[in-house]
Amino acid sequence: MSHWDRFQKYFVRYSNLGFSIDISHMAFEDNVFTTLAGRIESAFKAMRELEAGAIANPDEQRMVGHYWLRDSRLAPNAGLKKEIDETLAATLKFAADIHSGTIKAANGKKFTRVLVVGIGGSALGPQLIAHAITPAPAPMAISFFDNTDPDGIDRVIAEIGDELSTTITLVISKSGGTKETRNGMLEAEAAYKKAGLDFTQHVVAVTGDGSELDKHAKAQGWLTIFPMWDWVGGRTSVMSAVGTIAAALQGVDVPQFLAGAAAMDAETRQRPARENAAMLLALMWHHAGKGKGLKDMVVLPYKDRLVLFSKYLQQLVMESLGKEHDLSGAVVNQGIAVYGNKGSTDQHAYVQQLRDGVNNFFATFIEVRKARDTAPFEVEPGFTSGDYLQGFLRGTRKALAEKNRESITLSIAGINAFSLGMLIALFERAVSFYASLVNVNAYHQPGVEAGKKAATEFLKQLAQVRAALSSSAVTAGDLAAKLGIDAEDAFHMLTHLAANGQALVVSAGGSPSLDQFITS
Repeated sequence: MSHWDRFQKYFVRYSNLGFSIDISHMAFEDNVFTTLAGRIESAFKAMRELEAGAIANPDEQRMVGHYWLRDSRLAPNAGLKKEIDETLAATLKFAADIHSGTIKAANGKKFTRVLVVGIGGSALGPQLIAHAITPAPAPMAISFFDNTDPDGIDRVIAEIGDELSTTITLVISKSGGTKETRNGMLEAEAAYKKAGLDFTQHVVAVTGDGSELDKHAKAQGWLTIFPMWDWVGGRTSVMSAVGTIAAALQGVDVPQFLAGAAAMDAETRQRPARENAAMLLALMWHHAGKGKGLKDMVVLPYKDRLVLFSKYLQQLVMESLGKEHDLSGAVVNQGIAVYGNKGSTDQHAYVQQLRDGVNNFFATFIEVRKARDTAPFEVEPGFTSGDYLQGFLRGTRKALAEKNRESITLSIAGINAFSLGMLIALFERAVSFYASLVNVNAYHQPGVEAGKKAATEFLKQLAQVRAALSSSAVTAGDLAAKLGIDAEDAFHMLTHLAANGQALVVSAGGSPSLDQFITS
């Protein structure tokens, strides 16, 4: 069945940006623009107010200003514009001074590597940039502590090896109190100390003014501190110092990255819904999930360098839209689950289920039209690897359509700093529009805070369990009763302690309730 007529009707391209969006394989009704006209106009209005500096996060009485980062002229006052411009200039100058050797490592040599310590948006953005648009070869290699997994940390330190002496570390945390990042900082400091290196001459903070990290960095005399503002959320921070300093150190064209985002903002700020790529995305999400998130979003970029894009979008979309309550306080349990792979690996991973299994998703294909920067090479007469990649994209899309599986296709001319900036801005605006369509707050994350509180309580109880252990064997139930905690929690704490040499299992019973533990 040909979609040619529908394709022409719903194909939108921004020729000046080398970008297009095709929603013809989404089975929405043609009247979607009229039936949702009121919500669409409300979403446009909310965006205008957000960009003008309205309080968009009422829970914390904060503005939301990541759009200002790529066009500081939008900032609501001259003071903020000045801060944005000066911070960007400072990050670029710092990177240039590192590259030139004006700023050297403690041993007097030029820095050769970057270690980023952060989690969530403080790591995902820099990771995406590193994988997608870092030039090859890059002026500096990059590694990440993006979790509090000690084994992962050990592996990164081993990978860096002797180059630790010429590695600059970026510790990124807005609040400065994020435990995973705090742990990574302490692990990094210990590694430098073990190698006989002065950590303070190798480390930079990116944090909020007056935060715990800010105070610590100043007290210890770190190399420098770049600001994170309370009006920039972690998941939208990649165009602040969070992303720009690591990107600049790796040789990325940061101004072009910001320009790409600004260009997409401009297009989707002025165009009506039928021509507005960000609104079209939001409307397709609304259609696919019936405004309730009933279908997952499968992100399939047909370019190796965008393999982390689905991971990046997981946080942007799911943390922004996964909400229990709407703005009126009603329980709505909104959200869109996001997962993905890369083409054509997807064909060998899970396209079988997408085509023939549960129809609980819609796909978002991302096409990069330029196959490679080097000369073409024919893998067989008349055909290149790029021809095959295009064939697999179009073939997979068609195979899904044959089984009434819906899809959106986004196309960009090539993968570079400008186009990646465009894509990130497109999804940021789509998230904001969709949040307005379903009446939720995209800019708070109460569920994340609940998880942090539960983890803090677990650690408090873990300390109690450790202190209560002795040479007399006890069960999890015994300790739970003594300490007034949950028996299952006590069992997991004791098992954790035993696995890490802080307790011994003296008797493994037929069930967890019979296991007995003593101090090691």
